[in-house]
Amino acid sequence: MKAVRIHAYNETPTVEDAPNPEVADDEVLVRVQATALNPLDALVVSGIAANFFSITLPITVSTDFAGIVERVGSAVTQWKPGDAVIAWADAGTSGGLAEFAVVPASACVALPSSLSAAEGAAIPTAGSTAWHALFSVAKLQAGETVLIHGGAGGVGSFAVQFAHKAGARVIATASGDGLELVRRLGADEVIDYKAQNFATFVSDVDVVLDLVGGETQGRSYEVLRKGGRLVSTAAGTPLDEAAAKAYGVSASMFYAKPFADRLNEVVAAIHEQGIEVVIDRNVPIEEFDEAWSRLTSGRARGKIVITLS
Repeated sequence: MKAVRIHAYNETPTVEDAPNPEVADDEVLVRVQATALNPLDALVVSGIAANFFSITLPITVSTDFAGIVERVGSAVTQWKPGDAVIAWADAGTSGGLAEFAVVPASACVALPSSLSAAEGAAIPTAGSTAWHALFSVAKLQAGETVLIHGGAGGVGSFAVQFAHKAGARVIATASGDGLELVRRLGADEVIDYKAQNFATFVSDVDVVLDLVGGETQGRSYEVLRKGGRLVSTAAGTPLDEAAAKAYGVSASMFYAKPFADRLNEVVAAIHEQGIEVVIDRNVPIEEFDEAWSRLTSGRARGKIVITLS
């Protein structure tokens, strides 16, 4: 089968022939139709993710995919061949960017008929991060104001819509064509971070969702009201506990890990609320290099998807 793999850290993933995966008793074999890339995949390739996950090389990249169940293990009762599913693999095993992939049966949820395989593949990591950072961690409520940094990206495009649908006032930072995108998705106010210092325009917000890190996170503490909440997904930027204390706010890190029950909740919300799954580009596996370059550029608007069948 075709698969995109690495054999050593820091090498560019390439399309190659790989053996079909074996299926354990509690696993399902999925004929992959579409796979989505995440910044996490770049961390796996660089070796940084090995600090947090047990990774065995060679590894097939990507944790998020959708397709049709081809075969089930002997202990699997909730799925059968022919079922359309969204799968969310652990980063330590990954495996989604291949013609066939195996995951625990518990890592799959049903693909709603209202969503294409490409849309389904784009949801697990980004959609779950946006949903749970806003509602499980930040406890965003209707009527509150949220500032979302990086509103045009994969997580941000979901977050802007979730917050808008929840009745919050949404302020988003973006640049270029991302400005119009986040307006269309429901942002009440848009700030061009390349031309404007958001800290001079924004104050007394209830929640900051920091998807960027660095200096952006550092300037975010001051725009929160007393008792406000900052939630960051930028693993490379440690929280400034001293700044949080000085401004009288809370600060939390959030990283979404595969959890089918939670994914099911997010998929249901996307289906029921008519959330748009924003896809930056959808390319065949033969054009993987283009997709990888787009991912590592950090300029994607929404999700990057690779079609396999």
